[in-house]
Amino acid sequence: MKNTFDNNKLADSIAALVVTLIGFGAVFVFSASARVGADYDWKNFYNYLELRQLFFCILAIAVMLAVSLFNYKWLAFKSVRPSGLIQNPLSWLLLISIALLVIVLIPGLGTEVNYARRWLRVPAGPITINFQPSELAKWALVFFLSAVSAKLGEKLRLFKKSFLPLIILIGLVLGLIIIEDFGTTAFLGAISFTILLVAGAKWWHFITPIPVLAGVLTLAIIKSPERIERITAFLSPTDASSQAAGYQVEQSLTAISTGGLLGKGLGRGISKYGHLPEDTTDFIFAIVAEEMGFIGVVAVVLLFILFIILGVMTIHRCRDNFGRLLAFAIVLTIASQAAINLGVVTRLLPTKGIALPFISAGGSHLLLAAAAVGILINITRNSSGKTQ
Repeated sequence: MKNTFDNNKLADSIAALVVTLIGFGAVFVFSASARVGADYDWKNFYNYLELRQLFFCILAIAVMLAVSLFNYKWLAFKSVRPSGLIQNPLSWLLLISIALLVIVLIPGLGTEVNYARRWLRVPAGPITINFQPSELAKWALVFFLSAVSAKLGEKLRLFKKSFLPLIILIGLVLGLIIIEDFGTTAFLGAISFTILLVAGAKWWHFITPIPVLAGVLTLAIIKSPERIERITAFLSPTDASSQAAGYQVEQSLTAISTGGLLGKGLGRGISKYGHLPEDTTDFIFAIVAEEMGFIGVVAVVLLFILFIILGVMTIHRCRDNFGRLLAFAIVLTIASQAAINLGVVTRLLPTKGIALPFISAGGSHLLLAAAAVGILINITRNSSGKTQ
C-alpha cells in the first residue's frame, strides 16, 4: 500500500511540475506578444498568438491528464513479427508520421515558413490549424524504438536481424526530415541512437551508421548557405560577414545581460518590440531572463532539473523493461531538447530552431510533449509491476 501511495504522489508531482512549466510558458508568451494599444476581438481569438497559446496550454493540460489514464502497456509489442507490428498502434502512428513527412514536402500542400517547408495547414471551420509533422514523427519514432527494443531484448544485439532494420527505419525518417529541418534531424538521430544503446545494442554496431549520419549532416550543411552562415556566426561572432546570421543570438545575449539579478519586471522588457526575432518561440528564454533576471533563469533551470530527477525516480522504480525504457526515452527527449534550447539562447551552441519544451509558443510540440508526459505519469503510477 505504501508503494502505491508513493507512486501516486510521484506521479502527481510530475503532473504539477509540468502544469507549472506550461503556465510559466503561457505567461511569457503573453508577455513576449505584447503590442501597444492592443484591442482584442474575442470572437477571433485564434488569430492572436498569445490567446491561441493560452488555448493550447489549457488543451495540453487536458491531454496530459487524459493520456495518463490509459495503461502504457497497451503500447507494448506482443511480438515483432509482421502480425504483431500491424496490431500495435505505434506502428500505425509511425506510418502516418512518415506519410505526413512526405506530404509536407509537396509544394502547395506544405507551407513554407522562414524559408523552410515544415508545416501543414489544416482548415478547421473558421480557423486554420498549423501542424508540424516532424514533431509527430519525433515522438512516434521515440515510442516505436522503445517498444520494439524492449520486446527484442537480447535479440537487439543481432546486427542483421534486429539492429540493421531499425537503423534503416531511423534513416528513412531522418532522411525525410533533414530536407527541411536540420536541427530536428541531428537531435532525433542522437536520441534514437541513445535509445538503442541503452536498450542493449552493441556499441560497435554504431561504427557503421554514425559516420553515415555525420556525413549526411555535413553534406546538408555544405549545401545550405544559411546553415554555413549560422556555423560561421557561431565560430566567429565578431566577423562582419557573419553579423546578419548572428544577429538573433546577439540580441538574445543583450536581452539576457540586461536582466540583471531581478530583471526589468514582468512585461517591461523591450527586446520583444522588434529587436529579438523568434521571441515567443525558440528564444523565449531570453525574454524570461530580461524580465525576471537571474532569479527567473534559475527558476526555469531548476524546474527542468526537478523534472529530470522525478523522471529518474520513475525509471528507477519501474520493474517493467518496456516501461523503464519508455520512461527513459521520454525524459531524455524532453531534457535534451531543453538543454539544447538553453545552449542556443546563451550561444553555447549554434542556432538550431529547437523549442523550449512547455514554454515556447506552438501547439504541435506542446500537445505532443504533454501527451508524452501523460504516458510518463501512467508509468509512474504503475511502477510496481513484475519484471518482464
